[in-house]
Amino acid sequence: MGKITPRSEDFSQWYLDVLREADMFDYGPVGGTIIAKPYGWTLYENMKDALDKRFKDTGHVNAQFPMFIPQSFLRKEASHVEGFSPELAVVTIGGGKELEEPIVVRPTSETIIGDAYSRWIKSYRDLPVLINLWNSVVRWEKRTKPFLRTMEFYWQEGHTAHATHEEAWEEVIRMLNVYHTHGVEDCAMPSIRGRKSKNERFAGAINTTSIEAMMGDKKALQAGTSHDLGQNFAKAFDIKYLDRDNTEKYCWTTSWGMSWRFLGGMVMVHGDDQGLRLPPKVAPIQVVIVPIFKNDTEKSVVLPVADRIFAQIKASGIRVKFDDREETPGFKFNDWEMRGVPVRVEIGPKDVDKNSVALARRDRPGKAGKSFVSQDGLVEAIRALMEEIHASLHTQAEAHLMGNIREANTYAEMKEAVQDGWALVPLLDDPAVDAKLKEELQVTNRNFPLEQAPGEWKCVITGETVHERALVGKSY
Repeated sequence: MGKITPRSEDFSQWYLDVLREADMFDYGPVGGTIIAKPYGWTLYENMKDALDKRFKDTGHVNAQFPMFIPQSFLRKEASHVEGFSPELAVVTIGGGKELEEPIVVRPTSETIIGDAYSRWIKSYRDLPVLINLWNSVVRWEKRTKPFLRTMEFYWQEGHTAHATHEEAWEEVIRMLNVYHTHGVEDCAMPSIRGRKSKNERFAGAINTTSIEAMMGDKKALQAGTSHDLGQNFAKAFDIKYLDRDNTEKYCWTTSWGMSWRFLGGMVMVHGDDQGLRLPPKVAPIQVVIVPIFKNDTEKSVVLPVADRIFAQIKASGIRVKFDDREETPGFKFNDWEMRGVPVRVEIGPKDVDKNSVALARRDRPGKAGKSFVSQDGLVEAIRALMEEIHASLHTQAEAHLMGNIREANTYAEMKEAVQDGWALVPLLDDPAVDAKLKEELQVTNRNFPLEQAPGEWKCVITGETVHERALVGKSY
């Protein structure tokens, strides 16, 4: 195993070291791309499956659309094409011939969805349309930070159409809450829900909401977004329906997305200097069994018991690994700790004699995280321990988040707060204000939290009266 740079020394290098040592990725042959190796992809799949269930529980269904989009589609919504033009990958030659119309490799699917919805939706009886896609998209990006910033990335994108703006806005908030709940209940990752500033809106949206999570280095990560598209795309693509009063009306549409950057965020929220610390619900391996013996005699006593326990745990549906490699127990302990496996089961000759095992929990290092339990009822004990580990990881992450947000009512207070965390500040929702934050302090308006105390303040930039505060900080 290679060396992992301490988080306090170089957080960015620590992140790359952890992903490398956990064998989660490799760099692709084209700049800006990565290969998700089995351990990293399985982690993403587990997160995907948990999120997909939440989508289906709220009435959404999955579909798939082509990755090739006519360039003319993007031009139909002016702000959309303007927002994405610098990031587009465009195909001009196909089958050895120059194409009559260039084809864009999918950067997002609002336009091709809009074209289809204009054909599918005819009556109020066809609404709402609640479709989700699982796919990859391409946005031209040469700087590579695995799972956080890559040219091609995997995500889901939801696209819905509604009869009224009220219904569409309910959908926007519903899906924002689904993202937040997925973070808390599946990934032990807290976040703050809010409305993005005008400057940070999705291209073509009339409103964008986000969940913002705090990483271990106190930078913000936009972990998921939900967009109110108003009638912009409906008018651009002629998405209409015949209402009950026999009049034709434009639909109101939404889109929402969460990518595998949430995986990268989870690594940066929970990881420590030993490597990954994975929440049990999404960990590729939830339990690893490490047999301990010094000679063949002890081996003959320990292995049959370890095999029996492995079969018992596996039959219960828990994702378990039996580590029968030739390396020393110490090597194995370090290896599985680095990979973030939540629970380690150790079985030695004394444990066999006592009908017990040692359980080591990844969220607590050393002796503090080790307990001895009976082999009888072991599955129930492991399940209970995994619940404790999830709660412990969430508690630690939430304390980190809330403990590093400071209220600031002046520019000077904000400037001090964002040096080592986030500031909650009165701020005017104006692109010029956002530009000044970025230029002078190298920070951004993350969002205006949906849950905040009512009041009246003076904007720390303009001095104008405002009635809400924004979260401001450095970000990925």
